[in-house]
Amino acid sequence: MAGVLVIFDFDKTIIDCDSDNWVIDGLGATALFEELLPTMPWNSLMDRMMSELHSQGKTIEDIAQCLRSAPLHPQIISAIKTAHALGCELRIVSDANYFFIETILKHHGLFDYFSEINTNPGFVDEEGKLSIQPYHDFFNSASHGCTNPCPPNMCKGLIIKRIQDAMLSEGKKRIIYLGDGKGDYCPSLKLGEGDFMMPRKNYPVWELITSNPLLLKAEIHGWSDAEELEKVLLKLINTVFSADKKTPELLSMDWKFQPVSRLPHEAFPQVLRVPH
Repeated sequence: MAGVLVIFDFDKTIIDCDSDNWVIDGLGATALFEELLPTMPWNSLMDRMMSELHSQGKTIEDIAQCLRSAPLHPQIISAIKTAHALGCELRIVSDANYFFIETILKHHGLFDYFSEINTNPGFVDEEGKLSIQPYHDFFNSASHGCTNPCPPNMCKGLIIKRIQDAMLSEGKKRIIYLGDGKGDYCPSLKLGEGDFMMPRKNYPVWELITSNPLLLKAEIHGWSDAEELEKVLLKLINTVFSADKKTPELLSMDWKFQPVSRLPHEAFPQVLRVPH
């Protein structure tokens, strides 16, 4: 496998929306969601909303059907498939939840392209209700101890540090990280020299990074939309291959790519590996 690990955020990076909002709006629960939003953490609120939807008669299939309509641009699909075909390892680090991510990826035939999904546990309980729990158990501890603008239920920086520690025993591997939100800022600070950060332009992580780019050791390469994401990502992969001299001229940047038609925390592993 080539020495490139590509790590994607999910909401507003792989899909062009927030999956939580997409489901809440799509199933007609926006008013209640906005009423409860000031009263509890987002992750807890999403679990509460799933209970409310269940009590209203909404089924798991209703939720899944809504998720299948979430916008995912063909060039994002093309970028994922091409990066995987070139030998890159692909993972997800997301503050969405496992059920939402799995449902959307399987719908688009992308689930098996990812070796690992790090996200909030989401599962169907014995009553047929979707339960969404926090990645970090903020009910039993004050926080995960991070001073960066991470949500209380997930510090992506800690996840990246765990991944980096594991990579030490596997040999040197470059990381390309793609994200858009405030929660993607902490992991960007963990990246090292030779790594690449791909923040979505004019989104919260872009504003944080560009306010003081010297804090990052990784190279910064922004993107605005699916077309630019694909172009920048494949260019960076080509850069790594060329630098390592493992696959000279494997990629030509003149290629024309054709579109391809959130139970207690202790009960869950912190890494949700994708079964193949």
